[in-house]
Amino acid sequence: MSTLLLRLAAPLQSWGAESKFDIRQTEREPSKSGVVGLLAAALGVPRDDEQALQALSALRFGVRVEQEGELLHDFHMARKDHKTSYLTHRYYLADAAFLVGLESGDEDYLHMLGDALCHPVFPLYLGRRSCPPTLPIVLGVRKAGLQEALASEPWQASEWMKGRQGGKTPRLRLMMDAAPGEPNAGRKKDVPLSFDPRNRRYGYRAACARGFVAPQADHLPPETEHDAMLELR
Repeated sequence: MSTLLLRLAAPLQSWGAESKFDIRQTEREPSKSGVVGLLAAALGVPRDDEQALQALSALRFGVRVEQEGELLHDFHMARKDHKTSYLTHRYYLADAAFLVGLESGDEDYLHMLGDALCHPVFPLYLGRRSCPPTLPIVLGVRKAGLQEALASEPWQASEWMKGRQGGKTPRLRLMMDAAPGEPNAGRKKDVPLSFDPRNRRYGYRAACARGFVAPQADHLPPETEHDAMLELR
């Protein structure tokens, strides 16, 4: 097995799963349906191409949380007509970063997906059109299974967050698609069957938390002594 690794980071992200009407929630990490949508946009897949979505959804999916970010609530008044207005509520993750893994036995397919993300047909965004990603997105294909690739990759947090860690090894949350029959797995309505706006449909997947992992110590920035007043002396 091989794994394509993606870095999903931006000032704002929003990964809706159960959003309804005027309240648009976000998950605390990327959804599989959202990442499949990202890949479909890169490939130029039509919204109603169910066969292409099925192939993308068949990839085994996992997320390592590099930087949790802050939950941001945005609300504003929207006008329906000249007499009626209403409040809308939208939730975002601010200053978050994630390592996403996609596992397949077809390494060429993973390389093709990586190339597409570097040269997308349609604009890429992290959950909503107002959330363009920062670069790089594609970290490459690793010759390892999903859990091994996610556990061993260097920490992808911002330099500011690494500095706050003070050289200590972080403990990062890890979530993955569950294997068939795996205990303690939960069901999530997070598999896109069609993105057609006239008939959006989603199926269920089994997912589970894998606890916490820590990058290798040599992946972290070395400890330094910084004197902010040095230049004033």
